Amino acid sequence: MFHLGIHLNCFTVIAVIQAWIKLKTSVFDDCWKEEEWKIILLDDFTTKLLASCGKMTDLLAEGITVVENVYKNREPVPHMKAIYLITPTVKSVEGLIYDFASKSSSKYKAAYVYFTDFCDDKLFNRMKSSCSKAIRRCKEININFLPYESQVFTLDVPNAFYHCYSPNTEKANDAILEQMAEQIVTLCATLEENPGVRYKSKPLDNASKLAQLVEKKLENFYKIDERSQIKGKTHSQLLIIDRGFDPVSTVLHELTFQAMAYDLLPIENDTYKYKTEGASGKEREAILEEEDDLWVKIRHKHIANVLEEIPKLMKEVSSKRKATEGKLSLSNLAQLMKKMPYFRKQITKQVVHLNIAEDCMNKFKSNIEKLCKVEQDLALGTDADGQKVKDSMRVLLPVLLNKNHDNYDKIRAILLYIFSTNGTTQENLDKLIQNVQIENDSDMIKNWKHLGVPIVTTSASQQRRPSRKDRSSEETFELSRWSPVIKDIMEDAIENKLDSKEWPYCSQCPAPWNGTGAVSARHKPKTNYLEDRKSGSKLIVFVIGGITYSEMRCAYEVSQAFKSCEVVIGSTHIVTPRRLLDDIKALTVTKSKDTVYFKDE
Repeated sequence: MFHLGIHLNCFTVIAVIQAWIKLKTSVFDDCWKEEEWKIILLDDFTTKLLASCGKMTDLLAEGITVVENVYKNREPVPHMKAIYLITPTVKSVEGLIYDFASKSSSKYKAAYVYFTDFCDDKLFNRMKSSCSKAIRRCKEININFLPYESQVFTLDVPNAFYHCYSPNTEKANDAILEQMAEQIVTLCATLEENPGVRYKSKPLDNASKLAQLVEKKLENFYKIDERSQIKGKTHSQLLIIDRGFDPVSTVLHELTFQAMAYDLLPIENDTYKYKTEGASGKEREAILEEEDDLWVKIRHKHIANVLEEIPKLMKEVSSKRKATEGKLSLSNLAQLMKKMPYFRKQITKQVVHLNIAEDCMNKFKSNIEKLCKVEQDLALGTDADGQKVKDSMRVLLPVLLNKNHDNYDKIRAILLYIFSTNGTTQENLDKLIQNVQIENDSDMIKNWKHLGVPIVTTSASQQRRPSRKDRSSEETFELSRWSPVIKDIMEDAIENKLDSKEWPYCSQCPAPWNGTGAVSARHKPKTNYLEDRKSGSKLIVFVIGGITYSEMRCAYEVSQAFKSCEVVIGSTHIVTPRRLLDDIKALTVTKSKDTVYFKDE
């Protein structure tokens, strides 16, 4: 079943609704004819795009009666016109061409073709020579990103990680960055922003290359786009960072609800599977999405707070109807749902999230709790009392000797040990790998060097850990003392504290973000840069190679703390610790040309 859902939070109000408005005006209004029904053909990416910003009822209102996959074989409907909303890739265009291979066997009456972004001449000419007579419209609509959450977007290109960081794909790197730049420009265009672009200068040059490409393409886009009112830089800033900037946050066990659930439970495609209570318990599925207001409310809370909050909410529901007495349980609630259909949906959500929380806690109590203390001490270099960790190896050893921890957890702990000293000696690394018997997975550790993260160093060249913001006064849980580096970066960017040498601009710095007071002659100097941003400036952060759920949480926390600026975070894709370690391991695997692809080419 094709399901779509509009999300209505901060970034989404701007991005998703603007994305839908853009689709409506550029696609549906463009080929609208009263009382005429059409079919819409989508590829994998545009299916996700449409699902992130509209409903099936929205499509029906636009005269769309059938949604089909352009890749699949379909029954012809020669009396109907078809809209092709597709990415400009060989695979998608071949699907279009196949549908109109000959006049006698054409699947549809006519084709209205809308590409998500720029279609190169070679592909366009291939389409033109094959089926130009069937095509009534052909346009590029410039919307090639997925709004994932209220303040999170992705480019939906997980393979970019291999392309950008594998030592085997240096020549392919430029093409990948080129397409990523095109996609980021469509995000900026949809948000109606022309941000000042800056990047983290070290240790790799991916961020620099991508930032320069984005700046160039932004300039060209707004020069060519006659409809746009934007001619200069807007009051927004785009930061581009390589994934190696904060390795710690990618492997640490997080205890906030969303990050913990995606790390510890087998959640695939945002779908959580669970069984209902009782002997004949049925397997159920729940989608973790923005439309679930309870999920949105609790996903960034610590698991301890979640376990307190959900039973309270359940008690509220049951007490209102006086339907249960005594101790509340899942079986009581199952009975309650049968008796009161009116409350069924509300209770179902609470049951789902209680199941998730209990599943997380079962994993936590069995293994993870002991790991967390070790991880926090290694990550911060201090214990819960603020005392400096003098011997990191002594902290690490209990984890390595514990037979209940699997290889992934041991590798995560070893990595935190290595990160804590900015690298270790070759001899020490070899001993660790041999003693823990992880020879087959050793590339999960060694390959971090391709992300610019020091793994093997001489004892003399080991550097001190980078300085961090002092958050000792902030109220936190003992096993959740670490905060992602990206939170420091976001706060420093908003307060104009980023070092201009470490974070150079590719363009003129927009006046409200200029902490030095040096502004363009066209702008009057502002005495208070935060006052100047009250009209709604944005900080867009883009990480090459994946973002974590804990980093996503930071965008919300910083936006809440700094009312003058809305923070949006995005990446090529979203990662969990296990998935990232698998990707790290695969960096040195030579892939054939057929298995290495970008998007759905």
